[in-house]
Amino acid sequence: MYFAMNRFKVNKGRENDFEKVWRNRKSYLDEVPGFLGFDLLRGAPGEEYSVFISHSKWASENAFTLWTKSEAFKKAHRQARTPEGILLGHPVLETYSGVELAKQ
Repeated sequence: MYFAMNRFKVNKGRENDFEKVWRNRKSYLDEVPGFLGFDLLRGAPGEEYSVFISHSKWASENAFTLWTKSEAFKKAHRQARTPEGILLGHPVLETYSGVELAKQ
């Protein structure tokens, strides 16, 4: 399993606007082989900003990489414009491989 997460710093007071952008966007992820799920996580608000994390789950690193080169990726990111003033900088991508643990 493979996980891709983008960490967003959202200006204080703009959290609901950010959530609305995500609720209304078309991701096209349902068209992509190997996509297993998506969540948007909202952290506790800080003094200047709140942290949100987009969390996608993939069957493999290769499935994620193929998505980043796909037409679905291009379509999703072409229309994914966050209105000015919502974000404090660019999102930060973090990726992780799942660790298989022995069953206890």
